[in-house]
Amino acid sequence: MLKAVLFDFNGVIINDESIHQELIEDILLSENLTPKAYEFQELCLGRSDRTCLRDILARRSRIVSDDYLTKLIQKKSLSYLDKLEKLEKLPIYSGLETCLEKVKNKGLRIGLVTGALRSEVDFILQRSVLNRYFEIMVTGEEINNSKPNPEGYLLAVERFNRLDFNLRLQPTECLVIEDSPAGIEAAKRARMQVVGIANTYPFHFMQRLANWAIDYLKDLELDRIETAFNRNSI
Repeated sequence: MLKAVLFDFNGVIINDESIHQELIEDILLSENLTPKAYEFQELCLGRSDRTCLRDILARRSRIVSDDYLTKLIQKKSLSYLDKLEKLEKLPIYSGLETCLEKVKNKGLRIGLVTGALRSEVDFILQRSVLNRYFEIMVTGEEINNSKPNPEGYLLAVERFNRLDFNLRLQPTECLVIEDSPAGIEAAKRARMQVVGIANTYPFHFMQRLANWAIDYLKDLELDRIETAFNRNSI
C-alpha cells in the first residue's frame, strides 16, 4: 500500500531551471568555454551540479579534480542564493502547498530527494514556510551517485525507517513526483512508482516515461493512485 510520497525539488517545488542554466553558463564562460544550450538539457536537468559540470567539462576534454569541482559548485551556489535573495517572491510552483496538505491529510509520509545542495533547499523551504511538511530530506552532498542512479531514493527509505522503526517502509510503498527523465529513471530503478509532472518536459513525454502524468500539482489524484497501489498489493 502507499505509505510515502517523495518530491523532487528543482522543477517540482521551485521553478528555477532557467536560473541554474544561466549560472552553469556563467561558469563555462569563466572557464573560457562557450555554452551550448542543448548541453544543459542533456547533461544537467535532473542531475546534481557535480555530475552536470563534470560531464560538460569532460565533453570539452577538461578533466578536473573533485576539489576543483567543489570550488565551482560553491561559487555557483553562492550566486544562486544571491539571486534568490533579491527576488521579491520565490518562483514556487502554484498549487504546491495545497498538494502537500492533501498528502499530509491522507496520513502519508512526505520526503524530498534532490541533487540540490542542502543550503539551497533549506533557504527556499524556510523562506516559503514549507519546511514543516518534509519529515526527511536527501540532498546532493549526501549521495555519491546522482540521478538516474537510485541511491538518493533508497537512502530516503532508510531515513524514514530510522525515523519510525514501526513504519517498515519498502520502496514499493513510495510514490515519487518527478519532472525529468533522469529523476523518473532513478525512482523506477528504486522500484518506486512515479508521477511525471509536465513542468520541464511536455505532458506526452511524461506520460510515456512515468506511471502517471499530470500538468499541474493540483491535478494529483491521490485517491486513484492509492487504489492502484492497493490493487497491486493484493
